[in-house]
Amino acid sequence: MPSTPYVITQPQARELLAQVDVPQILRKLFRDLAAGQAVQPAQQLVEFPKGAGDFINYLGVLAEDGVYGVKTSPYIVREQGPLVTAWTLLMSMQTGQPLLLCDAGELTTARTAATTAVAVDALAPLKAQRLAIIGSGKVAQAHLHYVKNLRDWQSISLYSPSLRGKNAEALAQLKSLDPRLTLADSCETAIQDADVIMLCTSSAGPVIDPSMLSKPALITSISTNAPRAHEVPPQSLNDMQVFCDYRQTTPGSAGEMLIAGEQHGWDKRSIVGDLPDLLSGKVQRPDYNRPVFFRSIGLGLEDIALANAIYRLLG
Repeated sequence: MPSTPYVITQPQARELLAQVDVPQILRKLFRDLAAGQAVQPAQQLVEFPKGAGDFINYLGVLAEDGVYGVKTSPYIVREQGPLVTAWTLLMSMQTGQPLLLCDAGELTTARTAATTAVAVDALAPLKAQRLAIIGSGKVAQAHLHYVKNLRDWQSISLYSPSLRGKNAEALAQLKSLDPRLTLADSCETAIQDADVIMLCTSSAGPVIDPSMLSKPALITSISTNAPRAHEVPPQSLNDMQVFCDYRQTTPGSAGEMLIAGEQHGWDKRSIVGDLPDLLSGKVQRPDYNRPVFFRSIGLGLEDIALANAIYRLLG
């Protein structure tokens, strides 16, 4: 073991992550959680004084791999717009020494998208054919990368308001990600008759209203650093079958779950299952008599599992 930890930059992390099977690493992680071989504490949110921002610590222990770690992500308020960074520290449970310090930008993008992909594989109808993506940034593109081969998608429709005014080259680059991908001119057009809708935005408020769907679909949603951020109306949870990445921690952080509990009579005990439940066979694939909602907040364990995979490559 080196006497000092590896320090991995964002470009190095991108190159190394391309060499590992990210969804498979996450599947193992959630099975380890189900088997009691991993520990996932709640996120730790710490606010800076005088409204200067905050930071979130994401912790986790992978006992079978002999590592633990923490990802720390500050949200720094600035006149020119907020600055968000993230770093993951991987530690040895045997020696107590730091093994790796990694710029977590690429880890965050990969684990966010791959966690959604694991959920889509576990929850989506086996004959799902129509995929909709809301968002067009790096996280949205990573979502497409990880789910494009999970079902026999006949159509993939993407909508993002940020695409307005983009030049032809940027739009062509986006379309080149998959030959089935079409760019919709509205959110309503994108999600029409969709079997799976992936919300991949940094929005602080609702992006779609599930009650407006033409048929029950799987809706996946991710987190951003904005306080109580949510991509669906909180009251809509009462009318959906709700799943999440980890039921012990997600309801305490997910904006729509917090608001739904406080204002709309929703109870976190109504969560049907989480990824450990689904991947261990404790909970079955849902029927689609009403919409299915999957919410992930991003677990420290996901970052630590990917940091550990990078460390093993370097070793």
